[in-house]
Formats: sequence, C-alpha cells, structure tokens
Amino acid sequence: MKVENIHLAGVGTYVPELVPTERAVKAGWYDADECEASGIESIAVEDSVSAPDMAIRAAKTALERSGHAPDDFAALYHSNTYHQGPDGWSSPHYVLLNTLDRPVPALELRQGCLGMLASLEAAACRLTACPDKDAVLLTTGDNFSTPMVDRWTASKLFLFADAGSSLVVSRRSGFARVLSVGSLSDSRMEALHRGGEKLLPPSITEGIPLDFDSRIQYWRKQWANGVKPPVGHFGDQVAAVAERTLKEAGLTINQIKRFCHVGFNLDPLQAMFLEPLGIEPEQGIWETSRRIGHTGVSDFVIGLERLWLSGEVVPGDHVLLIGAATGMEAGCAVLEITEAPGAELTAG
Repeated sequence: MKVENIHLAGVGTYVPELVPTERAVKAGWYDADECEASGIESIAVEDSVSAPDMAIRAAKTALERSGHAPDDFAALYHSNTYHQGPDGWSSPHYVLLNTLDRPVPALELRQGCLGMLASLEAAACRLTACPDKDAVLLTTGDNFSTPMVDRWTASKLFLFADAGSSLVVSRRSGFARVLSVGSLSDSRMEALHRGGEKLLPPSITEGIPLDFDSRIQYWRKQWANGVKPPVGHFGDQVAAVAERTLKEAGLTINQIKRFCHVGFNLDPLQAMFLEPLGIEPEQGIWETSRRIGHTGVSDFVIGLERLWLSGEVVPGDHVLLIGAATGMEAGCAVLEITEAPGAELTAG
C-alpha cells in the first residue's frame, strides 16, 4: 500500500538485561552445538517487568521524542505475540491509561511478529480516512519469562527474548516518512505452527507449553509416514512482498541503505530473509539482533531506533523493515529518513 503524508514522529524501546548464551550453555539450558551454530551472543531477559509495562516504558520515550500531546491521538494499537496478563483483561487499555489517558479506542492486534507492521498499516489508514486527529500510538511488548515457555529450546529458528517498543505515527512530520507498507500470506502453511495439537481446548489451558520445535518434529514424523507436510518456500513470499512494496514506494532494492529484520538465528535469517532479498548480514541489523535475540514484535523497531540514533542512517537514506508471522505471512514497510536525532539523543 502506497502511503501519503504519514510519518514516524517518535520511537522508543525497552530492552532489559542481556544474558550471554555462553552462560546458558554452562547452566545446561542451551545445547553447545546449537549455540555455536546460532551465532547469537546473548538475549534480553526480563524477570520482573511485565510485557505491557515494558510497552509503556517504550511508549513514554516515543511520546517524548514525538512532540505530540495526548489530545493529538486518534487511537492506540497494541500488538503482542504472547500472553499479557490475566485472561479476559485488556492490556491495550492498561497501556492507554498509563500513556495517553484519553478516551480513544485502544485495540489489540494479534498478527504475530508482524504486529507492529500491521499496526502501522492500520494507523496509516485511520489517519488518512479520519482527519480529526493527527497521530496514532503503536505499542508492543512480550515477556517469555514463564514456566510455559522454554526460551532456549522452543524453536530451532530463534531464541525468545523480552522487550517493549513503540512508534508514534503522525500526519504532521517526523524523523522518517512512510512511503509504503504491506504484507503477503500463504495460509496453506498455517499447519506448520499447529502441528498435531487440537484447537479445543486451547493447549495453554491444558498446560501444554509453547514449543514450535515439537510441532515441526510432528510434521517430520508425518512425512516419514507418507503424509506430505504443508511446506512452501517462505523466501518467495519475502521477496515478493519486498518487490511489491518497493515498487509502490517508487524505489528499487539497490536504493535501500539498511534493512531492519527479525532477530532470527543466523542460518534461518539468511535462508528466509537475507538470501531471498540478495543482501548481506552487514546490510541488516545482525550486529544488534545477535546480542538481543528474537523479541517477538519489537525486533525491527529496536533496529530502526539504533540505526537512527547512531547516525548509521541519515536524512535521505531509505530503510526497509521486513518481518514474518505464523500463518505464514511476510510483511515490510519502506521508510525515508527525514530528520537526524537531536544532540540530546545522541549525547553519550
């Protein structure tokens, strides 16, 4: 979707203490060979701050940087990949109360790790269609410090990390202009992340932990018994959505200065994202993600903030945000950096 007059006015993140993967190996949490193959040096782990509270901390930073007042906002969109608190409770309204504290809609977007990109697209549509307000607040937070997730073994593609992030989407101005945003799905692959688990009752209510690897193992056994798994080439979706979104922005991939991607381990990151796009790890945010891990929805927001604050992208540069969600779905957004951070942000 091509976007007109939509900007990112503020960005904020909350990244907790980093736990070295070497420590996890010594403690027996993580296999040594898998650790070496992953390329991941450490992951962010938060033992005491909840997912919504991490989102609130990130949002307060984004709001301060944005120059927007609470009355400017039309809505708050909160995205996440994992449980936020008590069942039947509204984490978006908790975030709203502790940030804008205005009677605007507070919505939860459950689009997996693409939640922030889906929220960005929804915010652009809302600001385009409803001219009465000038901004939408996007927040996200995930905390996997729970007995129902073994962050070190639940997936061979990544290590679960904790973080919160926030963007202020504005029709006025900002540090980046949104040129286009969109996604592309292949629902035939949804069973890959369902495995052999039944839908009712939900697995979490029966004490079954989140374990993507066991679901992949299920399909390997099915394949050995002659049942073909629902496998497609996800890299084709990544390449296709990037090509479409770049075309909508009037750019080619050679005009992109940096790529902000998901925080996968090195081999799956290259196979699913970097190689389909024809780019090298140094063009992305590997040096950041290898120290933080896969934070669910916050990966590319953390990457974007660090690229901007460090001066690795400057006004006139183009940045592509690229991600994935179970389903399977790939999505991206194309940005143009329009302002450098102030001296107060880059000091120290």
